[in-house]
Amino acid sequence: MNYFNSNSNSNTVFKDIILLLVRVFIGFAMLSHGFPKLQMLLEGGKIEFFDFLGLGPKISLGLTVFAEFACSILLILGLFTRIALGFLMFTMIIAGFVIHGADPFSKKEMSLLYLSIYLLLMLFGAGKISVDYMIEKRKRASEW
Repeated sequence: MNYFNSNSNSNTVFKDIILLLVRVFIGFAMLSHGFPKLQMLLEGGKIEFFDFLGLGPKISLGLTVFAEFACSILLILGLFTRIALGFLMFTMIIAGFVIHGADPFSKKEMSLLYLSIYLLLMLFGAGKISVDYMIEKRKRASEW
């Protein structure tokens, strides 16, 4: 019997632990990219950042900070996970295909790796060890 394809209860616990570990690791890893950008935004000096869609560097930086910092915290908690992942995926698509579009693969690699992990998390969800699951469980119990 293949351990990963069985429907046993221990398999779902294993899957939920793995989803938790991936969420927490990738969330903190992205926070390490978002925190310096947050500091840059709060310093108030001249901001030199990619001007996405002509919105201006300050707004583009603010949107990036929201995705990389705030949405990473939501991802770690497992709160509004798929919504947060949408913002994170959009940011990684822009980073990988627009900002580093003409660069060699080594420059795109990090954003594409993050994007692939976010896609997997979007597919599998936050798992049972998340705030999303607790909210859903409470909602189902109240609909009795």
